Amino acid sequence: DGMNVLFIIVDDLRPVLGCYGDKLVKSPNIDQLASQSMVFSNAYAQQAVCAPSRVSFLTGRRPDTTRLYDFYSYWRVHAGNYSTMPQYFKENGYMTLSVGKVFHPGVSSNYSDDYPYSWSIPPFHPSTEKHENDKTCRGKDGKLYANLVCPVDVREMPEGTLPDIQSTEEAIHLLNIMKTNRQKFFLAVGYHKPHIPLRYPQEFLKLYPLENITLAPDPWVPKKLPSVAYNPWMDIRQRDDVAALNVSFPYGALPDDFQRQIRQSYYAAVSYLDVQIGLLLNALDNAGLSNNTIVVFTADHGWSLGEHGEWAKYSNFDVATRVPLMFYVPGMTASPVSQGARVFPYLDPFSHTGGSAPQGQSKKVVELVSLFPTLAELAGLQVPPVCPQVSFGVELCTEGTSIVHYFNVSEGKVEEGKEGCGDTDRCFSEEPVAFSQYPRPADTPQWNSDKPRLKDIRIMGYSMRTIDYRCTVWVQFDPSNFSANFENVHAGELYMMDSDPNQDYNIYNNTAHGW
Repeated sequence: DGMNVLFIIVDDLRPVLGCYGDKLVKSPNIDQLASQSMVFSNAYAQQAVCAPSRVSFLTGRRPDTTRLYDFYSYWRVHAGNYSTMPQYFKENGYMTLSVGKVFHPGVSSNYSDDYPYSWSIPPFHPSTEKHENDKTCRGKDGKLYANLVCPVDVREMPEGTLPDIQSTEEAIHLLNIMKTNRQKFFLAVGYHKPHIPLRYPQEFLKLYPLENITLAPDPWVPKKLPSVAYNPWMDIRQRDDVAALNVSFPYGALPDDFQRQIRQSYYAAVSYLDVQIGLLLNALDNAGLSNNTIVVFTADHGWSLGEHGEWAKYSNFDVATRVPLMFYVPGMTASPVSQGARVFPYLDPFSHTGGSAPQGQSKKVVELVSLFPTLAELAGLQVPPVCPQVSFGVELCTEGTSIVHYFNVSEGKVEEGKEGCGDTDRCFSEEPVAFSQYPRPADTPQWNSDKPRLKDIRIMGYSMRTIDYRCTVWVQFDPSNFSANFENVHAGELYMMDSDPNQDYNIYNNTAHGW
């Protein structure tokens, strides 16, 4: 009678995970999920900011089709009445449930997380979410601040808890109800961390002694980075602890020791998140649902940790656009388990050592816009048709393509980028490409460069990532009719992955480009 779906979406999580080869992080529960999953090591978001990315992958349409590049419009009114992934599952007999941050809250999801279109019951939001930006971080002077770096004593927090802890509890509660009612479900769980502020239980700092924390490998602004490409991380500058450092705008560097503290707290927040994932997956086991539930784990975009002299998202670099992406499919990525066997025993990051390798890994370049058709296919639903060139009037279609044909890799082997057609059922002659984009209000960094409102957008950076390179062109954009003029290129970037994996040496101007 079909598989259930547990869809885990994390806010601002780049792939700093053991299963992605990170040597410092402690993420045993996510790594354990990876060991039973198909893991994509080259997955990219379509725009490196929360609302546009989420609306894009939840509708299966690119930002130029949702027409959402900021936070201030609802696609059903502003672009087209597009069906969403949860809506499609709901229309196919699933109970669809939303916990935490799935849609971006506010006007971009009609102040209702797109209920009742997408969800069977009103979405759950943790009651402590409203305190996220309050002054809850204790400074060295004992006073409370709204800091970026914010380890806390959970007992001192409003209501004695934190939003992600509440979301885990609610999701576990719903799993148990679904089990009792034997109801086929699509449960989306959206975690807030490691989104800023980096507010997490202070004990997680113990996992990351400051002396083990390095700076980014390239903590400088690259010489040939076009000024339009730079994101000046305004949201970070507004936190009390960063504001006190008085760093010059836009290119002044944060002090090294503070950079290390941000990186330390980001890692600590990831381990705090890993505990929540561990508890949630353990509850899936306890409910006896691990053998008939697909688990998807991903993020809305990445987050820069000082690379290129940048922090936060808001750019087209890999550090901002690349996300973790894995699919656990019982009987496909993992052998079916006997009733009562454990697939996801909880692992304590404070005591668990040793990682586990992904079950299967693909280096194929894939996009989050492909989530909708991929999940439909994995669940045995009809795959939504591919959108026509212009699809504003089409309610159900996808601009992504199902990536299920990348799953049949021989056991545990890492599939190479350029293999022949061999055993895949469909042969793709051309290499896959991931497209991302980012708007800017001006050619030089200013106060609203990170998050320009639609009416202020003047330039759109269109970026394509293949296995071999990332190329970005920053072109003239007219927000009144949503048109990009590729004849008017303000700047370009080209990075060759083999020789320049960190994207520090822009060779766009050294090459002839056939745009």
